[in-house]
Amino acid sequence: MEAINKYYLEDGHIEPVENYTIDTDEKGRIIYEVIRVIDGVPLFFEDHIKRMEDSFRLMNKTFSYKFEKIKEYLSKLIKANEIINGNIKLTFDIKTDTMKVFNIKHSYPSEELYKTGIKTIFYHGERTNPNAKVVDSSFRSKVIEEIKKSNAFEAILVDNNGYITEGSKSNVFLIKDNTLFTPPIEAVLPGITRGKIISVANSIGINVDESNVRFEELKDFDAAFISGTSPKILPISYVNDIKLNVENELMRKLIKEFDREIELYVKKNKE
Repeated sequence: MEAINKYYLEDGHIEPVENYTIDTDEKGRIIYEVIRVIDGVPLFFEDHIKRMEDSFRLMNKTFSYKFEKIKEYLSKLIKANEIINGNIKLTFDIKTDTMKVFNIKHSYPSEELYKTGIKTIFYHGERTNPNAKVVDSSFRSKVIEEIKKSNAFEAILVDNNGYITEGSKSNVFLIKDNTLFTPPIEAVLPGITRGKIISVANSIGINVDESNVRFEELKDFDAAFISGTSPKILPISYVNDIKLNVENELMRKLIKEFDREIELYVKKNKE
């Protein structure tokens, strides 16, 4: 069962987790968001709900929820389950018009991985609708199988034209000289962490170039990292047999500034 802890919400009503039913894995039926809770605060909540609204629009569905109502759901769950830190998942079944809000297991990278970086692999494949945050169990299963087979942490997706797009569950950034590269938004999931990183980079004078990079060109870059709700900014040490610099100065500066951005948000929104 995906839901954990004592309670979950279904259309705003608190229910014991024993009553939770697994959502269908029918492709494109479930719109979802995963929000990280730090010190009792749902991190970057507004951005997550805005993205959920965008996913509704891409699926030709009307988003009938008010931001305040969803925040009320999150607060209710956080209090009921006494959550200090963890991940909350929101799912919406577009056929039954049912919203569920529940805690899920989380796995945050160790401090050691932030120092040493992670091993990744290339995976040639595309998600059907990259801009929408929808469940696609078949594609995910194939990628997970390759990740396990290679004993890797993540897979870097390569589209049919040979361009790097994103990670299987993360966004991807590359660094060369004083410029931060990331694939254009049209080709990837508009990650909340991705957007915050670009904003932080701009604020501290780092050039950001949103453009396509072919996977064969990765060897010409200095460093790379993945980003996401759980990993935040996580350095990449290898992509297949391509070694990258995990001590890159620009990347380390970004990690420090992004962590500061999180601290400020949590402090500002703490009840």
